[in-house]
This record gives sequence, structure tokens and C-alpha cells, in this order.
Amino acid sequence: LAVGIILVAINPYRQLPIYGDAIIHAYSGQNMGDMDPHIFAVAEEAYKQMARNNKNQSIIVSGESGAGKTVSARYTMRYFATVSKSSRNAHVEDKVLASNPITEAVGNAKTTRNDNSSRFGKYTEISFDQSYQIIGANMRTYLLEKSRVVFQSENERNYHIFYQLCASAMQPEYEHLKLGRSQENNLLFT
Repeated sequence: LAVGIILVAINPYRQLPIYGDAIIHAYSGQNMGDMDPHIFAVAEEAYKQMARNNKNQSIIVSGESGAGKTVSARYTMRYFATVSKSSRNAHVEDKVLASNPITEAVGNAKTTRNDNSSRFGKYTEISFDQSYQIIGANMRTYLLEKSRVVFQSENERNYHIFYQLCASAMQPEYEHLKLGRSQENNLLFT
């Protein structure tokens, strides 16, 4: 088992001008180490190795809550869409990210460190054709923290979906669920 490049990125908690199209084009075609460390350098190396060796590549994005994993994955997908000239046709990044509100409602919760903390893992597989253009993507999610449904630590909350359902309790289409306000259901919603 070989481990390739490792990039340590830090979430600055603000937008920086280092992820635009001009930066993508600057990293496209460059060799690893020719430019500053960047998520685009890692993506370029994976893309180049895939094309050169005709082998699948993996990029693992890991970190603590609020570290910027989702944003890093989004930048990687945007890089692939741009350098493969797929962005006008496939809009794969948009399609994959369109599922985020649903997965976040079901899998994110307020913690003491992050109001929108992902409590699940995500595996995204991007498919390329023979000319290395994106032709599709498949995202699988898996719940990591099932215990949060019945227990939350002090100053933390259950999954967002429960609060969203309770906030919609008075809507006619939800009356049959007999939902109350989240404060009334404090067994599950503390």
C-alpha cells in the first residue's frame, strides 16, 4: 500500500481569492511541487495519474468538524469539471451538491463546535469517459452517529430534520404525523 501526496489545509473561516478559474488554469498541467501546495495541485496530480496510468485514483478529505471538508471536496470537483472541459456539459458538481441540503438535514446537527456539523461520512465517485471528461457521479452517505437520535450532549441538538419537521407541524400535509413543537418533544429534541 502506497500513500501519495498529503496536503494539510486550514479553514480560514472566510472567503479567499485562491479558488477561482484563473487559479484552476494556473495549476492545470503543472507538476506536483512546481507550484504552492493547494487542493488544486492534489486534484491535478490525481487527474494526471488517472490519464497517464489509466487507473482509478482516490482523494481522501479528512478533518475535524468545521475543518472545511465539504468545501475542499467541492473545489476538487470543480477542478475536475474545469480541466476536463466537462463543466459546460455535465454540471456534475452542481448535481452532486444539489443533494447537500437533503443529506445535511438528515445528517447534520448543532454541536458545541459547529452549528451545522456533519455527523455522517460521504463517498463521492466521479466517472470519466475514455477522453477523461466527467460523465457522471455517484455519492454514497453513511451515518456515523446514530446515538444522536436518542441522546445529545449538553448544548447540542439532534439532527436538523427533526426540528424542520416540528417547525412544519401546522402544515396540512404533516397533520397526520401529530408533531408538536421541538420543545414539547424534549425526549428526542434537547
